Amino acid sequence: MATNKTEEQQQQSQAGRHQEVGHKSLLQSDALYQYILETSVYPREPEPMKELREITAKHPWNLMTTSADEGQFLNMLLKLINAKNTMEIGVYTGYSLLATALAIPHDGKILAMDINRENYELGLPVIQKAGVAHKIDFKEGPAMPVLDELVQDEKNHGSFDFIFVDADKDNYLNYHKRLIELVKVGGLIGYDNTLWNGSVVAPPDAPLRKYVRYYRDFVLELNKALAVDPRIEICMLPVGDGITLCRRLK
Repeated sequence: MATNKTEEQQQQSQAGRHQEVGHKSLLQSDALYQYILETSVYPREPEPMKELREITAKHPWNLMTTSADEGQFLNMLLKLINAKNTMEIGVYTGYSLLATALAIPHDGKILAMDINRENYELGLPVIQKAGVAHKIDFKEGPAMPVLDELVQDEKNHGSFDFIFVDADKDNYLNYHKRLIELVKVGGLIGYDNTLWNGSVVAPPDAPLRKYVRYYRDFVLELNKALAVDPRIEICMLPVGDGITLCRRLK
């Protein structure tokens, strides 16, 4: 009987951890999402990513982290496009950053930006232990001044293979105006949270958390702009909290 109770507790603990890190899935069935995690994500998750995921789950802002299935998706996507020079805006503890660093070659580079170095340093020991810290150029502070500086130098135009944005939603369109110059033709920009807790289809009077309601209009504005931008082709995927991939055409 004691053994059965222990197994049950372990199952509850695993399910609880899934809820703890934000349950970033738009699937209607929790059981189906858990099935995906336990069948194809967790068994293949690199040990450093598992360690960082578990560290992040204990952080009070763990809702901000990239979900494990999205981390797996990004890792495979980067390998498929043979990305080498990449950028990440919004790092938090570095789960998606680590997924990227593990995917790109030994001499690959990631320009990573976040306003909070303390959160990044929470995951840095894991990144260092994984042997990929040398690929990361971390800059603390707002991304916009860095992007403006990059855009001013024409040698940076079209120099990035992949750019991932998971930051302040009210600046996504401002980022896009600059990033479209920096990503190469045929390269990808990934905007995270483009389904924003499903609130993009919620009625105006729906009861939403304050921060969800505040950023919803910015996400809707971004989605409308990307849909008609002739410089890109797009694919919006219901992975995590929604991710829109933009492939630069010209």
